[in-house]
Amino acid sequence: MPTLPIPVFVALALAFGCLRLWADQGRLSALGLLLALCAVQSLIIALAQHYMVPGMRLVQPVSAAFIPPGAWFAYLVTAVRPANRADLLHLLVPLAALAALLVAPAFLDVLLPAAFVGYGIAILAQALQGSDAQPNASLAHDNLPSRIWLVIGAALIASALSDVVIVLAQVMGYAQARGWIITVFSVGNLLLIGLFALSPTLRNEAPEVPDPAPEPAQPDTELWNRVLELMAQDKPYLDPNLTLAQLARKLRVPAKALSVTINRATGDNVSRFVNAARIRHAQDMLTRGESVTEAMFASGFNTKSNFNREFLRVVGASPSAWAKEDGQR
Repeated sequence: MPTLPIPVFVALALAFGCLRLWADQGRLSALGLLLALCAVQSLIIALAQHYMVPGMRLVQPVSAAFIPPGAWFAYLVTAVRPANRADLLHLLVPLAALAALLVAPAFLDVLLPAAFVGYGIAILAQALQGSDAQPNASLAHDNLPSRIWLVIGAALIASALSDVVIVLAQVMGYAQARGWIITVFSVGNLLLIGLFALSPTLRNEAPEVPDPAPEPAQPDTELWNRVLELMAQDKPYLDPNLTLAQLARKLRVPAKALSVTINRATGDNVSRFVNAARIRHAQDMLTRGESVTEAMFASGFNTKSNFNREFLRVVGASPSAWAKEDGQR
């Protein structure tokens, strides 16, 4: 009787997540594409390793080669910049895997681990730079998107270890453990990548519009004064989806220059600077008698956990405790 092995359950769960994300966003986003790639790969592993479908073992390495560039593309589009034609060059990885399969299959044992490790390291290196290196990530979440991408980058690297473990198992006389190794390492990491890709904190994809030409570089003092003027008059921080890139476009300066200026002036990154402004706005509302929930949503926060964490960081007390103390003054 047919059975449903773990890779099939993983494929179904990831496919459901992809469809749910597609329905929420009304299109197949870069994150949705990553989920779809992981779902398809998990299904192919099931067909190849458990159901022994002819030909699937040949398809498996080629389809796996789509995962690392797919993760990198999702990272770029959601956190760094819009997609461009140059991103198509990453398709060379699966094309190289197909060529190796046809001409030199042994080369796949080098190509695939190298792709997973290489793209994993690239994501780790970029994400380790923090929120200021991700101009299109929502500022409301501080460094949380960076931490999620760190996990995804680490999962890519861990996936490459499955080939090493399989070789060690064969050398030690445990060749029969190959199926379990693939399930634990490959399928387990596909599930991990998919689940973290579903995080709402990553769904702030870069708008597909060109940046306006930046104005000539200015002294830090002048730019800082413009930042303060913009924050006081336009209150861009009230937009819960505000990003560093959007703030830089409003000021017509490069995102990096804006990040450096804010860091030098405040000692904080852009995310904390913006969230501090949101907290001050929330304090004003609480002083006027508004509820904590009303102050939270009206000040640019969309989750209570972020609001409470940032309020405690900036003020040193919880919103309800501060409001109660303020009412007694």
